[in-house]
Amino acid sequence: MIKTKAIMIGAGLANMAAAVYLIQDGHWDGKNITFYGVDRHGANDGGATTDFTDEYWNRAHPLANTTGYVARGGRMLNYRTYVDLMDLLDRIPSITEPGMTAAEDTRDFDAKHRTYDVARLMQAGKGIINAGKLGLNNKDRALLSKLVLMPDKDETQLDNVSIADYFKDDPHMFRTNFWYMWETTFAFRTQSSAMELRRYMHEMIYEFTQIEHLVGVNRTRYNQFESIMLPLIKYLEGQGVIFKDNQIVTDWQFKDTAMQDEITVTGLVVQDGQSQSTYDVEVDDDTAVIFTNGSITDSATMGDYDTPAPENMDYGISAALWKKATERFYNLGSPDKFFNDRNASEWSSFTLTTKNHLFLNEIVRITTQEPGNALNSFLSTTPITPLNQKDVNMSIVVHHQPHFTTQKPNETVLWGYFLYPRRQGEFVHKPYIQMTGKEMAQELIGQLSKVDPGPGNIKDKEKEILASIVNCIPVYMPYASALFNNRAKADRPEVLPKHATNLAFTGEFAEQPYQMVFTEQSAVRSGEMAAYHFAGVPMENLVKTPRYDKDPKTLLKATKKMFD
Repeated sequence: MIKTKAIMIGAGLANMAAAVYLIQDGHWDGKNITFYGVDRHGANDGGATTDFTDEYWNRAHPLANTTGYVARGGRMLNYRTYVDLMDLLDRIPSITEPGMTAAEDTRDFDAKHRTYDVARLMQAGKGIINAGKLGLNNKDRALLSKLVLMPDKDETQLDNVSIADYFKDDPHMFRTNFWYMWETTFAFRTQSSAMELRRYMHEMIYEFTQIEHLVGVNRTRYNQFESIMLPLIKYLEGQGVIFKDNQIVTDWQFKDTAMQDEITVTGLVVQDGQSQSTYDVEVDDDTAVIFTNGSITDSATMGDYDTPAPENMDYGISAALWKKATERFYNLGSPDKFFNDRNASEWSSFTLTTKNHLFLNEIVRITTQEPGNALNSFLSTTPITPLNQKDVNMSIVVHHQPHFTTQKPNETVLWGYFLYPRRQGEFVHKPYIQMTGKEMAQELIGQLSKVDPGPGNIKDKEKEILASIVNCIPVYMPYASALFNNRAKADRPEVLPKHATNLAFTGEFAEQPYQMVFTEQSAVRSGEMAAYHFAGVPMENLVKTPRYDKDPKTLLKATKKMFD
């Protein structure tokens, strides 16, 4: 199935990785690769608010205040596991650090700014919790160990088993520091897939020994758009790759074949996002179609300091195209499992920009740690879950400053999120999803006030802090955790579906052996696999994936940690 040209549907990290591998390892001419996408931000975004105001999902919801910065989400790196990502970044130059690759740039920054979180969990009446005590009992340990020891061949035993189902006889699990940290570090929910939890326990088992400090976390110098995506874009543009922005593939044309499982794409229907007009694109015999079949930022909307992010009920456009393929072929998964249950997948985030460092300095005083080391999660003091248990209200990440290359020296940018956006605020008495940016900032000040060790209290400076805010952008993401939704293994198409002659799937909604989702690792590897397949590069050349779940020393350390 060797090809000489490629059409990329979706311009996120996975497909950009595929393009790099096609050019460098497949020796393709970049002019033979064409991207069709809504935008080039993907899930690794970040930029001035004005960069987002004209994007597809925001046109019907214009902002009154476009000052400051916005990042819809945040992704933490891990060199030990993200081996394909680091291989990719070693292949392209940094755009901010002359003479360095994007990987060298990240390693250089990270070596000088090591992560060591000392306020991972915080709670009223306790302040900073000793989260190194995981709080597991013997039943918790037994069930977690069963996941770690489950071999890959038995993984389908967890088909359609949620985390809540798996621990149904062990509600204590959801009252442990381990769970509070695991759910907020990786964005798991109780209704998420136990199969995916198992994969995380396999690939991230060494995090057991350091999860309270996040010392295994590596960070880029700036936001991930400028440190990862923009270097990729500049490199690919320099190679002659064609980007057709704001062009949305809405339908397929397939070859009629005697066998109903034989998949050959012969054409695509494309809609111009500006004019709404459609046109056909022919797919000839020499062309591969590489499709990112789902995006966690689809249907995302933004608000501003005085406006909540509106709720967009549109089905994700990439998933809608995936769904049309499944209506024709029976072996390409079940998109509704991921994109038709917002209760399982939605969350809200916010990006807060200030014109001075007052708020930042107050957070540093309360958490006792420097910017760049933090993922702070605030535990409730009363039960707030369906199981009538305490849980995390909200989490914040205080970045090393500056987080954006155009950020002024006096400006601060920080990010936070609500994993359950329909829960009620404790200080602003409405669901998080209905809050304006100002109200989210007030809720954060309130949460910090509960754990403020004094002297004085951050609440006393609330008026001054609010006056320092340039903007606070709330973002509603209906599919932010969709990749964790409860599923069976067959609910995602394989990267290289059986009987497909010119179609591959990439990204977080494509099934590949062992890899866990919500990581740049799985996204890049799917693109690498697709590129090697169509360029005729042997799969033995794929970056070797480490298996820490099979390392006795790692398992011994994790076992010891379970008993802390």
